[in-house]
Amino acid sequence: MRTPTRARNRYFAPFALITSATLLLTACGSGSDDSTGGTAQAAAKTDKIPTTDVVSAVKKDEAAAQLLPSGVHSLTLAVSVGGTPPGTTYLNDGKTLTGQDVDFANAVAKALGIELKTEQASFEAILPALDSGKYDVGASNFGVTDERRKVIDFVTYINDGQGFATRTDSKLTKITDLKQLCGLNVATGAGTTFEATLEENKKVCTDAGKKAYKVQTYSEQGAIWSSLQQGRSNVVMSTINGLRYAVAHQQGVKFLNEFHRLDVGFAFKKGTELAPAFQSAVNDLIANGTYEKILKKWGTTGSAIAKSEISPPELKG
Repeated sequence: MRTPTRARNRYFAPFALITSATLLLTACGSGSDDSTGGTAQAAAKTDKIPTTDVVSAVKKDEAAAQLLPSGVHSLTLAVSVGGTPPGTTYLNDGKTLTGQDVDFANAVAKALGIELKTEQASFEAILPALDSGKYDVGASNFGVTDERRKVIDFVTYINDGQGFATRTDSKLTKITDLKQLCGLNVATGAGTTFEATLEENKKVCTDAGKKAYKVQTYSEQGAIWSSLQQGRSNVVMSTINGLRYAVAHQQGVKFLNEFHRLDVGFAFKKGTELAPAFQSAVNDLIANGTYEKILKKWGTTGSAIAKSEISPPELKG
């Protein structure tokens, strides 16, 4: 699911118009979030990045391929590089892209029998570029929201969302209400909807007669975790999958809880004819076991979906 010029997992921001202003605070995210985008795990070393090949054995699904528009043999895929797994990052060679979104995109391409031309783009540039036709599909932990569905089509492949983590010596156990953060320092990515959510809800503390929490924003994920480890912040807010990956790969931190979930999907220009083929391909990956292999590789089995959908309503609650 890096900020603000790299990939960011952002969730729940308004998205009524395709403009850079409305896209600045978006996604699951996955992202990464959220989006999605860049994830919250920056302490893991590059030698900890999973390298299991879960794509090359995928066979072409003729039924799914027949759903492609006539003449489609290759597509341009846009991804944003957040620098940390399970979001899109580089292998040790500094050139090869890897990550959960990349694996899903490549697996779908194999199932459809098409070539993908993958291009790196800043997170906030991808969705408007889909509308302009610069890219055919985006995969950066984009969360499905009702506002987004007005201007973007989605094909879901996982779900993710907002969550919290803290140090293992913290007395915090579960955050179900932002009032529990009153008086604390909360670290998150700059320019993300995590930041927006926190800033917009500071009044819950002052309205309750309590000291407002302080939002500490960072443009590098490593700085977020350093602030937590060194005691400058009390809690981190970021993507569920990113946080879970983080606590599995560094000592002294614990995952608190999921705060809100969103479906995550491939993003397309509104009215795309590609969606049925992508949906069928994802469902084929679920049926043949490839889907589970990808999730196990990235430690995100808790984000599994039973079936892919095209632009489902936003998850609430």
